[in-house]
Order: sequence, then structure tokens, then C-alpha cells
Amino acid sequence: MAISLYLDENVPRQILLGLRLRGIDVLSVQEDKRSGDPDPLVLARANELERVLFTRDDDFLAIANQLLQQETKFIGVIYAAQQLASIGTCVRDLEIIAKVSDLDDFANHIQYLPL
Repeated sequence: MAISLYLDENVPRQILLGLRLRGIDVLSVQEDKRSGDPDPLVLARANELERVLFTRDDDFLAIANQLLQQETKFIGVIYAAQQLASIGTCVRDLEIIAKVSDLDDFANHIQYLPL
């Protein structure tokens, strides 16, 4: 069991580096050459890559909720509000999630951090 993560372009680089130091398979939008893509395309790309999207951007919550209402399948979104979850908390919680979850756990699901 393990999931791979796709990080929205607004996620601080320290989170990416912290996850990599812990052996988590993570790819950023910037590394994927998708910077500036509209949010719906970013989520579609996460689906295409079979990576759960991690974001701190409220807009993705609206998109994911719209998909849920339309009963449209998506890979899943993990969201952490900037004012509620520090970088360290995000790294810790994402490591736990990535190591103990599988894609089926996140299908059509929004997970909020901190845990």
C-alpha cells in the first residue's frame, strides 16, 4: 500500500523536499512543466498520472465538490488550509497518508489536514 502525490504549484517547496527525504513519491506541478495551468487541468493531470493531489488552494475544494455533485470520478484531493496546518504538520500527515493508503481510499474523496 502506498500512494503517489501531485503537489499544486502553491505548495511550498519545503513540503516537497520534506516528503522526498521521507521516501514519498511526489511530483510537483512545476516539475511536470504544468505551472500556470488552470486548476481543473491540474486535477485532470493528477487523475491521468494516478497521483492524489495535495493543495493549499481553496479553489480545488470547489472543483472537487462540484465533481462529487456531478458524480464525476476523480483521484482525490488532500487539502490543508495555510492558517491551520504548518509545513511540518503537512509533511508528517502526508507521509502517514502516503504510506498507509491506496488509491481506492482516495477515489472521489477530499481529505483535510491536519489529521
